[in-house]
Amino acid sequence: MKKSQKQVKTLHTLLLYIAGFCLFLEWLYPLGDISDTSIGVFVLFALYCFFISYFQLHWLLSVPVKGLGLLFIIHLLYFETSFLDISWIGETLQEMTNNIGLMFSGEWYMLTTFFRSVLFLLLIWLMSYLLYYWFVRMKNIILFILLTFVYIGILDTFTVYEGSIAIVRIFIISFLALGMSSLSKEIENKDIPISVGQRLKYWLLPLILLVAVVSFIGYQAPKADPQWPDPFPFLEGAAGTFGTGGFGTGRVGYGEDDTRLGGSFSQDDTVLFEAVVEEDHYWRIETKDVYTGKGWETSQGRYLLDQMDGQISLSTFRNNVETESLEAAINFTGSTRLPKLVYPYGVSSITAEEEVEFQLDESLEAIETTRNGEERVLDSYEISYENPSFDIDALRDNSEQDSGTIRDRYTQLPDNLPDRVGALAEEITAGHDTRYDKARAIERYFSANGFEYQTTNIPRPREEEDYVDQFLFETQIGYCDNFSTAMVVMLRSEGIPARWAKGFTSGERIDSNLEEENHVNQITNSNAHSWVEVYFPGVGWVPFEPTQGFTNIADFSADIEENDSPVNEEEDPLEAPDVEQDEESGEEEETDDTEEQEEDTAVSDQETDNSGKPVYVYIGIAFILLLGGFVIFRKRRQIRIYFIQRKLEQHFDDTAFQEAYLYLLKLADKKGYPRGSDETLREFSQRIDDDFHTGEMSKLTGVYERMIYSKRLPGKKEEIIQLWKNLINQIMA
Repeated sequence: MKKSQKQVKTLHTLLLYIAGFCLFLEWLYPLGDISDTSIGVFVLFALYCFFISYFQLHWLLSVPVKGLGLLFIIHLLYFETSFLDISWIGETLQEMTNNIGLMFSGEWYMLTTFFRSVLFLLLIWLMSYLLYYWFVRMKNIILFILLTFVYIGILDTFTVYEGSIAIVRIFIISFLALGMSSLSKEIENKDIPISVGQRLKYWLLPLILLVAVVSFIGYQAPKADPQWPDPFPFLEGAAGTFGTGGFGTGRVGYGEDDTRLGGSFSQDDTVLFEAVVEEDHYWRIETKDVYTGKGWETSQGRYLLDQMDGQISLSTFRNNVETESLEAAINFTGSTRLPKLVYPYGVSSITAEEEVEFQLDESLEAIETTRNGEERVLDSYEISYENPSFDIDALRDNSEQDSGTIRDRYTQLPDNLPDRVGALAEEITAGHDTRYDKARAIERYFSANGFEYQTTNIPRPREEEDYVDQFLFETQIGYCDNFSTAMVVMLRSEGIPARWAKGFTSGERIDSNLEEENHVNQITNSNAHSWVEVYFPGVGWVPFEPTQGFTNIADFSADIEENDSPVNEEEDPLEAPDVEQDEESGEEEETDDTEEQEEDTAVSDQETDNSGKPVYVYIGIAFILLLGGFVIFRKRRQIRIYFIQRKLEQHFDDTAFQEAYLYLLKLADKKGYPRGSDETLREFSQRIDDDFHTGEMSKLTGVYERMIYSKRLPGKKEEIIQLWKNLINQIMA
């Protein structure tokens, strides 16, 4: 029996420690999404430390072994020499000494990545010991579970990390760990000692089944809408931030740091500003010209040019482009302000009620405002601009050559750009002669080949991956940054100057008076957007919109003999080739799609009931409920024993003991030890003791008889309860 108890304790200790390790991994997984950290080596080191901690080696042995593992990881990350070449040890000590000095001097921002990695590895080392202490020795795991839920919840709310699946994993692991912790405590107290196989059969498997049932029902059950609004937009607005924090472009809204694109973000419908306009158009803020393989930077240093009396010298197109003089008024309605002005194409002048100086950053083509040499953001301002209308015939007939400056700056690509990106661009533009037609072919390639607009579950490229290559050939899902960057890179691979522009879309009209020339548009953080500008010699920079689901609202026109109406860009016959699928005739595709849709509809009608829920969901729930009822019926005696035992332990009185003793007699009768009609309790007890070779039944019966006559329980509570448990175990065996 002692050997069996030891086996049970060892098994549950191992399972409980594994659960603790799995929960700890949930703390590591988000680091890959919210930072540039590659978590693989840290997960490996965590597994190494947890493995050593489980065997509880003496500290004189465990410390050197874990320390050796830490040094191996540091060498793997930061040194190229052989591990046996001890010269790197000296460099490590020097690095540690310098960083410790910075710590004590308070210069935390100067700490190197090397030192931070060492600190992180030491933290993992410490956690391996603490979790063994909490989970295995103390079996006090509630606090760590709660901290894990809070940690994931905060990251899910305030960062780009999507924590929905993580919450489900934590729920499952936590409930299994709590069940095993409770079982382990009973084993150590020797409450109901049984074998390993019986523990697995009567406790662990039902526990796993229960958690699976609850998880399935929770996943399938309808969920109520959020009862409170997302707190992040409010906090962000109160702090006056614009998504420029440590997680950069992963947050919705305008952000100045575009060096690392990718990752998911949550929609934020917080109103940013309102615009009184005559025509809808994009609101431009800045452009960037250097693609790094991960994001965008600018090639030129910051240079501010004074704009006298609000007359803006920025010109994105030539004077020969037909324009219409318009005006707009910008009014910021919330607490959030932008560090740069928003403006339409063709901006000529800006006026504001405040006395400020306007400055143009020529490197970004961004407009800023200052007062007395210090940055000053405006609550409202008015803009006069020349709204352009680009002549498609002029764009197609353009034969001028790009200047060397334009060509060198706006056809830049990283040296490690995968060749297949350029090959795809060449295939898309094959058969198109003019720059405009090539740009339109690439612009329409995404909608013609199944690319999807999506803001969640968007991966960041790994260290060795290119942002555009990942989007084009692996994921084919993303938002405006993915589409616009991919188009710019493919245009540049064809030698066509292009750049990345960012700002806001036109927003949503909120006034109801459709007769007036001016109307009011409301622009939110979710309207933040990026698009493409292509350079045409003799014309200037022309906007294009490749993002799936968005339409280029720039004005394009062409001379047509029949009439002079503008060209409808949606009817442009140019199409991009589909490199992923075999080309078929439009009629065949339409027929196949129609038939497939009809089949899907028929299947959907058969498999869905009137409430809209698939029938198999209800069948599954019914099956699980029946299975659960069957298991409860089969285990009804164990369940009854459990509750009687709890009642004895928590409310030890004559009523509880009488119920326990009478159930013992009933259980004995069911298990083949019936009491004869002419047999006294003492005679029956003696017969049971003879069969079990103990005197426990006689002792317990004596307690029962004295309790009946004296109305009180003689003896110690623990001894009486232990007698009852031992007899229950022998009868059930």
